[in-house]
Amino acid sequence: MDKKDIKLLEQLLYNLDENSIINELRKTNNSLFLHYYAANYNWNSGFDAPTAILENEACDFGTGLLMFHFADGYRMLENPDEVSSSSVEEWKDFLDKTYNKLVNLQFKSQNISFDPELTRIQKYKLKKSNPHIPDVLISKSPGEAVDIPKI
Repeated sequence: MDKKDIKLLEQLLYNLDENSIINELRKTNNSLFLHYYAANYNWNSGFDAPTAILENEACDFGTGLLMFHFADGYRMLENPDEVSSSSVEEWKDFLDKTYNKLVNLQFKSQNISFDPELTRIQKYKLKKSNPHIPDVLISKSPGEAVDIPKI
């Protein structure tokens, strides 16, 4: 990514209003840009921006996996009832959409790798409590590993 893209990322992350952010995220066709934005996003700011990324055709599988884990998808794998009984509807909806899109491989590309960095013990415990957890949710995704700049 060039300096112009980095500058736009900074504006989206820190300066622009939410409607401008959503519009930019919807119209970009740069999957790496979406990945960097998601990795630097403040997840306490709601799920409108992550949903815009998830719904963008350029969103890579690795970005979807990153967002699933950054939105605390591990908790969904560990204790699905806790998530389904949560009063935070926006969070539940985002995790459900992301989960379904990941397990059904509904991404056009798998070029950006993301590793949830779960230990063997964490994976074992998840699989022991629920042997039907798809490996794609707990394993490193295919693609090229990228260094994520801190913006």
